[in-house]
Amino acid sequence: MDIAIIGAGFSGVALARGLVQRAAPGSRIVLLGHAESHGRGVAYGTPYKEHCLNVRACDLGIDPAAPAAFADWLELESPTREGFLPRMLYGDYLAEQLDAAITWGESRNVQLQCLHADVVSLERVTDGFRIYLADGGSFIAARVVLAPGALPPQPMSGLDADLVASPNYIATPFSGGALERIRPQARVLVVGTGLTFADVAISLRRRGHRGRIDALSRHGLAPLPHALHPSAPVTLPPKLQRAWQEGDLHRVLRGLREVARVVDDWRRLIDALRPDIQGFWQRLDTTQRRRFLRHLRSYWDVHRHRIAPQLHEELQAMRDSGQLQIHAGRLLHAGLDRGKVVSVLRDRGASTTRAVTHDVLLRATGLEVDVNRTRHALLVHLREAGLVRPDALGLGLETDADGTVLDRQGRVVPGLHLLGPLQCGQLWEIIAIPELRRAAVALAAHLTGEPTPVAGEDAAADLSRPRLSA
Repeated sequence: MDIAIIGAGFSGVALARGLVQRAAPGSRIVLLGHAESHGRGVAYGTPYKEHCLNVRACDLGIDPAAPAAFADWLELESPTREGFLPRMLYGDYLAEQLDAAITWGESRNVQLQCLHADVVSLERVTDGFRIYLADGGSFIAARVVLAPGALPPQPMSGLDADLVASPNYIATPFSGGALERIRPQARVLVVGTGLTFADVAISLRRRGHRGRIDALSRHGLAPLPHALHPSAPVTLPPKLQRAWQEGDLHRVLRGLREVARVVDDWRRLIDALRPDIQGFWQRLDTTQRRRFLRHLRSYWDVHRHRIAPQLHEELQAMRDSGQLQIHAGRLLHAGLDRGKVVSVLRDRGASTTRAVTHDVLLRATGLEVDVNRTRHALLVHLREAGLVRPDALGLGLETDADGTVLDRQGRVVPGLHLLGPLQCGQLWEIIAIPELRRAAVALAAHLTGEPTPVAGEDAAADLSRPRLSA
């Protein structure tokens, strides 16, 4: 077996680990990724201690057969096991899992090679694919897995060139010390009110920011909190279950509203849907998917992708004090005027616009998976070469049921596979750890021809390492 995995964040590490466990002696696995985030990914390579995981520690094991392994690795006890820890700790856990996989592979004559390199293009050759690196090197692998995570943010429309080139505009808030350069009294306009916005607002607050922060998104919805303590999902009533199984979005929405009025905690209702979200998405036709994305996505995101309760309390304190204000609307234009950012906004439902002035415009629009619009060098090359087919709704790439990539004509590309958020078009729910780790195990089993282990088969035991004290 000769496999290259492009992307060394969670998906890449989990897949490499799964392949090491299953590969025949003599196999070679190459894990490629950017040097700064290799083995951790961007999300878990954050240097900010206040950036917390959005999943409880007891549910974050890298292997679906051992969901509590992360909490066990930290030797946590209740209630900390059910808490939301700093993301950098999870980066440490992933890095150690990768080291353990390398060691385990050596004992089985399976080579797991880590390359700190960016891939810029692929070329189909007789023996598989030639992989071209940004440093000018190249090598051949029989099979390739694309696991790049989310894509870089797209350029914002309506911004003057002089603003984009100035320090008043921040496109990537957590790189290059961008937040540290914002003056404590500066007025900040944040575009986006999702999870990235929450990280930005909390980081500014922890650094003593005193100026006003305005946040803008189409619906003006901010992330909702997890409950302090976990509770069991509700049992869905038969009528709602039937609508769910039949993929009837209208009836499902009506049923959810009815149940939400009587359930003691809406989170239990959302959690009841999660085990079959992927199946439900696949039962929707294109028209219903498009309707969901246009009218319901923002509401789903804030209810499904929740933040740690302690962080929500901080955001609420900022809102209560008046320092943080969240607006529903659109940014139509922004430019510089005498060192200030002047933005033209249209509030949701309004027919008129208004101009506002800030010191800094900051982009925090979160997850990006639209391959048709991306600037990601490798994805641009694959798209233009016809080796991949972007999803019609802008949700990553099209694949078959096993995750094998489809080309421009809709034909399977033998040996080219996909793992991670760019499978949103096929699976929808594929950005959180529980879904990603199951997908990684399934793909590892598919690539090696081994049966996919069921829950309870603890393959994680072979990769045990000394634990890190909490």
